[in-house]
Amino acid sequence: MITIDLNNTYQLTANIINPKISTAEFLAPQLTGCDVLMRLTIIPYPDPYLPRVYNLSMGPPIGRDKVDDRVRLKHRDSSCVFSTAILFALSFLTDYPDSLIGLDGSDDLRAILYHSMFVSNRTTMNKFFTSIGVDWYVKLLQNRSDVERDQLGQALFKPKTESFDYQRDRSELYTYYLLSLKN
Repeated sequence: MITIDLNNTYQLTANIINPKISTAEFLAPQLTGCDVLMRLTIIPYPDPYLPRVYNLSMGPPIGRDKVDDRVRLKHRDSSCVFSTAILFALSFLTDYPDSLIGLDGSDDLRAILYHSMFVSNRTTMNKFFTSIGVDWYVKLLQNRSDVERDQLGQALFKPKTESFDYQRDRSELYTYYLLSLKN
């Protein structure tokens, strides 16, 4: 289980916060005994229906500003790793309070991880953030035989946001998780 504690984070280096791309790096000790350089990035989310959303990603650096967020690592202290990422998100939102930070539950493992993290850290997270869940839907047209489509003829998936449902079980996880700064 991941425990978010904003007083127990790794030291950030190369910390840059701006609305085009925000990055920070830190060393994360692994169970193997070595340290892995981790990069956090916050970039605008490319969905016109979520205009103020910035995606937070984390992983070993690739090039100047990307991360390998698919690698499987065995962190010595996963709670400290995720606390560091959440603190970075809080720093970004403090500078850009009208924005939202998104975490992509793009596969079952991530969705379970993020959902569990939001549920088990509800009290801590609610001190700083409003938590929001996102599902995507396709609008059924009035003819009931077709769906709304984009300019290329593909089904048009639109995000549907809602206050985070802490009672939602693991069979109905969100695909995207948002944090906004609490007023």
